Amino acid sequence: MLLKTFGWSFAITVVGLALAGVLWGWQGLAIVGILSVLEISLSFDNAVINAGILRKMNAFWQKIFLTVGILIAVFGMRLVFPVVIVAITAKLGPIEAVKLALNDKAHYQELVTSAHPAIAAFGGMFLLMIFLDFIFEERDYKWLSWIEKPMAKMGKLDMLSVIIALVALLVSAMTVATNVAHGGGDKTATVLLSGVAGLITYLVVGGISGYFEGKLEEDEDEDDEEATAVAAPPATKGAGSALGLAGKAAFFMFLYLEVIDASFSFDGVIGAFAITNDIFMMALGLGIGAMYIRSLTVFLVRKGTLDDYVYLEHGAHYAIGALAVILLISIKFEIPEVVTGLIGVMLIALSFASSVVRNRREGKPGDSSGAKPEVASGV
Repeated sequence: MLLKTFGWSFAITVVGLALAGVLWGWQGLAIVGILSVLEISLSFDNAVINAGILRKMNAFWQKIFLTVGILIAVFGMRLVFPVVIVAITAKLGPIEAVKLALNDKAHYQELVTSAHPAIAAFGGMFLLMIFLDFIFEERDYKWLSWIEKPMAKMGKLDMLSVIIALVALLVSAMTVATNVAHGGGDKTATVLLSGVAGLITYLVVGGISGYFEGKLEEDEDEDDEEATAVAAPPATKGAGSALGLAGKAAFFMFLYLEVIDASFSFDGVIGAFAITNDIFMMALGLGIGAMYIRSLTVFLVRKGTLDDYVYLEHGAHYAIGALAVILLISIKFEIPEVVTGLIGVMLIALSFASSVVRNRREGKPGDSSGAKPEVASGV
């Protein structure tokens, strides 16, 4: 199981580190290794969140997540995204931005860093909405019940998460955005615009995927009722419709996963500039780390870990909430990446420990006795 799931990650690590050693020597090898560890430590909670969504998808879309998704994660977010940010902020063409990244790395790093307020506002708002929608939802299992019970009651108010997110954005714009360290000057308008864009992105992508997921469940329930009534399998037409809806639902879930991954990668990309300003070295190191996060996501799905340890998702969402706050604060104040990584790992470790205690108290085994059917199909 371990080799099957992490085999590609191990192989890419060996090839990537060997390539780094050939191209940049021992120093490049060390930098790529450090960047890989940085990415894994910052994105462990991302794997838990991804697993919660990926287990709803069939084997085909799980494969898409591992193939097309990793290409988007590595080349899109870790290589192309910083160049696009520079092109937009510096009002350069894509070719000029690439030349700048290759020939004037110091200036390129400066431009990316100056775009941090916009990146942090977008990612912070998107992640904050994920956390708020989780904490305001009524759930079967409650980890910190003294927080989650009253929050679930408050969540019955429509659009409460949007209101709180907008208030948080306004507070950020009027405080930390007035005199930022990254780029200097007043970034109030930039933070407001980027934050609203992050909020809209969450509502659109999350809303569409939720709509198709709901439609799929409704059609499956109707097919089950018809099959029960006539004591026969659902009609071919109904099955075809369900499959079509499943494809749409899975597609938008895939988009949702990629936006989540992008939001998580923002701090990693920015933090990587503290280690190197070579875009290829950065893409290689962060890409190796991103591959491990993908493999860990699939491992959690196949093992049914989220079903065995029911508080893991809670810990990951609290880590998301912490990361959202950190991103907004980092608009003005520099926060070491090690702090961000440790907070996420600590919250997930505590939720895992609480899950183990719960399983022992209720006499449940710590290991999964078997995966669900859709998980068993694998990737």
